[in-house]
Amino acid sequence: MNYSCKGKILISTPDISGDVFARSVVLVVEHNENGAFGLILNKKNPEASKKILHLFGFPIEVYDGGPVETDKLFFIVNGLKVSEISIPINDQYFLTEDFTSVINAYTEGKVAKEDIKIFSGYSGWAGMQLETELQAKMWTIVDVYNLDYTSPNDQSLWKNMMQNLGGEYLLWANAPEDVSMN
Repeated sequence: MNYSCKGKILISTPDISGDVFARSVVLVVEHNENGAFGLILNKKNPEASKKILHLFGFPIEVYDGGPVETDKLFFIVNGLKVSEISIPINDQYFLTEDFTSVINAYTEGKVAKEDIKIFSGYSGWAGMQLETELQAKMWTIVDVYNLDYTSPNDQSLWKNMMQNLGGEYLLWANAPEDVSMN
């Protein structure tokens, strides 16, 4: 593999399948010859949000990170490496599974609620699987340098990114979610 998508955004191309990746915007955290790891930035998970309400003591959104290990929580934290087991996404954002460190950083006032994004599960690809999906044009790779990974995104993120790409992507951005209804 000569190309890595690490740090890039994957935008799913519209399809009729309606699976978890339909209209997804995925941040690729790691990508090498062994596979790829990413988190869906724009799909909220109301059930998981209800489950962790008691842990934080206030409502906080949980997002579907992807279909793999949905019983695990992952955290992107803006501006602070809250744990020794944090992985830098870039100079500003860090990924961790260390729930206790995230809670402690919040309760100690080191990080604000708005600087934390929680994910249930992750998106994973085996070695060469993502490359195969890219060749099949299932994803569009985008370099985004000003996206706040902890902002409360929803489905409008996918549409806005498609519109920003222009050209044929404008058609996809304005297509109904169920393409068979077109």
